[in-house]
Amino acid sequence: MFSKYDVIVVGAGHAGCEAAAAAANMGSKTLLITMNMQTIAQMSCNPAMGGIAKGQIVREIDALGGYSGIVTDHSMIQFRMLNKSKGPAMWSPRAQSDRMLFSLKWRELLEQTPNLDFYQDMVKGLIINGKSCTGVITGLGHYISAKTVVLTNGTFLNGIIHIGEKQFGGGRVAEKAATGITEQLVTLGFESDRLKTGTPPRIDGRSLDYSKMEEQKGDEEITGFSFIPTSKITAQQQRSCWISYTSQEVHDILKTGFDRSPMYAGRIEGVGPRYCPSIEDKINRFAERDRHQLFVEPEGWNTVEIYVNGFSTSLPEDVQHAALRKVPGFEHCKMFRPGYAIEYDYFPPMQLDYSLETKIISHLFFAGQINGTTGYEEAACQGIMAGINAHLKAHEKDPFYLKRSEAYIGVLIDDLISKGTEEPYRMFTSRAEFRTLLRQDNADMRLTRKGYELGLASGERLNLLNRKEKDISNILELLNQLVLEPEEVNTFLHNTGSAALTQKQKAAQLLLRPGINLFDMAKAVPRLYSNLPVTEKESLEQADIQIKYNIYIEKEKELVEKMSKLEYLSIPENFNYSHIPALSAEAKQKLIRIKPRTLGQASRISGVNPSDVQILMVYMGR
Repeated sequence: MFSKYDVIVVGAGHAGCEAAAAAANMGSKTLLITMNMQTIAQMSCNPAMGGIAKGQIVREIDALGGYSGIVTDHSMIQFRMLNKSKGPAMWSPRAQSDRMLFSLKWRELLEQTPNLDFYQDMVKGLIINGKSCTGVITGLGHYISAKTVVLTNGTFLNGIIHIGEKQFGGGRVAEKAATGITEQLVTLGFESDRLKTGTPPRIDGRSLDYSKMEEQKGDEEITGFSFIPTSKITAQQQRSCWISYTSQEVHDILKTGFDRSPMYAGRIEGVGPRYCPSIEDKINRFAERDRHQLFVEPEGWNTVEIYVNGFSTSLPEDVQHAALRKVPGFEHCKMFRPGYAIEYDYFPPMQLDYSLETKIISHLFFAGQINGTTGYEEAACQGIMAGINAHLKAHEKDPFYLKRSEAYIGVLIDDLISKGTEEPYRMFTSRAEFRTLLRQDNADMRLTRKGYELGLASGERLNLLNRKEKDISNILELLNQLVLEPEEVNTFLHNTGSAALTQKQKAAQLLLRPGINLFDMAKAVPRLYSNLPVTEKESLEQADIQIKYNIYIEKEKELVEKMSKLEYLSIPENFNYSHIPALSAEAKQKLIRIKPRTLGQASRISGVNPSDVQILMVYMGR
């Protein structure tokens, strides 16, 4: 029934979809196995993509040739660029999506992808020959051979759902858990553990009174995520989100259910996401606060279902409902389904190489929540990297890595491999030391050529990038040459609250002033506008950023140059750390366990001090 595949991807969540698309688009004969064909790329939690640091990841996936950005652009019902009041390194796109349309668009793109087959079944085990994975075993008894296998099991590995004192097996509400894989991997020598995540109740929007809430509209300008032209909504078509707040009365009602809470009764063993706590956790951790913000988010264009962002909970259903009815605007709310917590197996990611291939079993890759991450975006970026590397491994080619200085994706994978995680890992801009270089606006300039060389990013993407870079270069050349007279710009400067010119000045110098941007200046100064080689806002904004932040960009590049020296100092694969008495005991233990590939990676391992790195350099003859 099944021929041999180059790549098998297990699980069709965000990681699995990106992995399957990448491997197939690069030319591998690929099979995507999922337990339910109707839930491909389902948004299990909030109906949104992007956000702080996460938006940068989606743009990086798109720049490499992935699908997440395209799907988001096609399915968005609201768009916002977060942190616009800060510098461009902090700007982060976020889109509210139509949950059903998002999943439908993903399936449509996957079905149009050559080399990609689908099969609905549960994978209960792996085919292992020696120290190599050569296929999967399904619940229906099929043995399917492959050169490489990618596991993207999400929250399904031995998943248990908790609602108050009730608990039952499941990987998502109304969907059964996956069993067998964890147990087999542990017998092969893998270390596994448990994590927890949760989701809020879903509410009937017809039962809410929005007049008692604050409206949160989308942006007037919709940038979107994909670097290739996609059809997007207009500003006027956007759906509003709404903001309400809990109160002390809400908190008091929630506390009445704590004795039946699985979290406080000890029925949940896994650690939950610190940066996205449940409402009961918020009440305990921030006891001094008498209210917490709730975002009331529509689930799509043609549904009344509402997602209550900020009210994640596993308390008993009656307590959830009673507490919600004390929230302004929720007095008569009707619940579609209660919130719940879910516990699942994961494998500490220090057991992986940078390619996301496991160290114990070759030709086997992990991506997504199986590695301890949380969030669609974090899963999707691991998926595309695992898909790329599974394809390369299947065709006996060298693996593909992204460094910390090249992408947020590189930061995420390096953090996981070098530091591990004991709680669901979430990306933040603060995790990236080179965030001035890793902006959302230049993801294509950083990564599209790499994607094209891999055979993943299309020629269309490369042509758009070449044109964009040429346009920016021409704009910068003009700005550094064009001299403006005081009478040309003083009215504009006065209107922006900037000091008037007393003598002529180059246009580039004016852009260094606070509150001045190229797009507005070009509109107000006719001679500047008429001389610009292009007037597209994206190119003007990019040129503006490069002029304004050039000194910071150059400093970061110098820092990258200094730090990269350690990245090129490889550590032999079987290097014997135990024979180096000068190393600290903790450093020795961590180095033996993680087996870093380079001195750069070794320097980022928690517990390895600069003196330990110096000692390693001496022993390596450096």
